[in-house]
Amino acid sequence: MMGYLIKDTTKEERKQIVEESLGNISVSCDGCSAGIVEMYQPYIDGLKELRDINMEFRAGYVSGGEIPEREGCL
Repeated sequence: MMGYLIKDTTKEERKQIVEESLGNISVSCDGCSAGIVEMYQPYIDGLKELRDINMEFRAGYVSGGEIPEREGCL
């Protein structure tokens, strides 16, 4: 079983993990795919774990904090 932690993966493996997880979003969405991919760039670069990125994203909804407005996929 392949790990998902930064310490257990290479940059190429992390990029593949993100791409496979998101699927082919370019055909189903106008304009929102860039924002989603950008959100996971710190993981690909080895700066933040997936868990931390997802927790930060959800924290805005739980706390009622400012969340960037989407421009597509609605």
